[in-house]
Amino acid sequence: MMNAATEIQAKLVGAVNARQRGQFAEELRLLDQALEINPRDPIALNARGMRALADKDAAGAANYFSRAAEIEPREPTLWMNLATAARMLSDAAVERIALDKALDIDRLNFMAVLRKAELEERCGAPKDAVVAWSAVVQFASSLVDRAPIMDEAMQRGKAFVAAHRATLAADIDKEFGEDRLADPDLRRFNACLDYVLGRRAIYRNECHGVNFPFLPADEYFDKRLFLPWLGEIEKRTDAIRKEALALVENPGEALRPYVRQEKGLPENKWSKLDQSLDWGACFLWEYGEPNQPVIDRCPETAAALALAPQNRIPGKAPTAFFSILRPHAHIPPHTGVTNTRAIIHVPLVVPEGCWLRVGGETRHWVEGQAFAFDDTIEHEALNPTDDIRIVLIFDVWNPHLTQQEQDLLSRMFAIQDS
Repeated sequence: MMNAATEIQAKLVGAVNARQRGQFAEELRLLDQALEINPRDPIALNARGMRALADKDAAGAANYFSRAAEIEPREPTLWMNLATAARMLSDAAVERIALDKALDIDRLNFMAVLRKAELEERCGAPKDAVVAWSAVVQFASSLVDRAPIMDEAMQRGKAFVAAHRATLAADIDKEFGEDRLADPDLRRFNACLDYVLGRRAIYRNECHGVNFPFLPADEYFDKRLFLPWLGEIEKRTDAIRKEALALVENPGEALRPYVRQEKGLPENKWSKLDQSLDWGACFLWEYGEPNQPVIDRCPETAAALALAPQNRIPGKAPTAFFSILRPHAHIPPHTGVTNTRAIIHVPLVVPEGCWLRVGGETRHWVEGQAFAFDDTIEHEALNPTDDIRIVLIFDVWNPHLTQQEQDLLSRMFAIQDS
């Protein structure tokens, strides 16, 4: 004689076989018989709920699933099935509870994550929906081998988040006004807004040499920190350009590849530019030493450089050179040596379309309009045109260092190199 559990199992197996034969009335009879034996059997309740779903009886299905989940609350399948029935009933409250229960049991339940996102979107809760769809995108993108349903869900999630951010951006621009972009005092706030809206990333310093703690990790320095002397250099752009073009036209030994790697290095991001004049340099100063032949040919440039408070550290600084980027040359993303300095660019010859990206902000050089940036933040450059691009580049102290700190650093470097 079979015990109750064995008898219920037999009824459930018989119901499955009946369904496969298309004998749906027999299936229903066997499922009801199983529940007559034990009305609190969670497997039988779930099977009866699935039959109710097939019969479009969402209310009955929800009843069966909720009873089963009450008995076996740690079984996520029961909560997912209840969520499905609640969805058919348009009962968002029960659906949300059921999905949250499933996720409390298993945060890696992708279907629960997806259904939660669909629910919040359907309920018109944009903030919650963005969080939920972002979770879908993060979940799916973390997997190498994704099922087609995950790819489709990830694309839906990206589209929803992008649409929400576009709406939010329009609201923010309306609230604060697009004229804020021209206000240098709002630059950090604007960067914060762009980060919130997903329009930019935040980059940090990566120093390959001396990292001076607690300096602002700002991509482009506020130009006002370099006035008035930088403005005076800008006024000399035409004279500097004339000397640079003459030098490039007849460089002699002054022009050399900027990238010169040691022999024997494995293939790396600099290999394409190694020993190549695609990125060439004519140095006036290099590691604190003057290149007198070039200085003699460029007196106007030398006089302009003398206006800057250059960081004179024997064997290290200043460095000043004409940077020549040939047509279609690309300088790959990289970071500099130390954040104790600022890098100044004075654009001299700039075909339209040439750009420099520092961290999350890309700028197009404009002839005669100088700027300064922190080269320990990832940066790259491109000349996508058919003409050469020439920029005067030199370094000065990071403007956030005090005079005392500059003096102490100079002494430290001197001892270090002695």
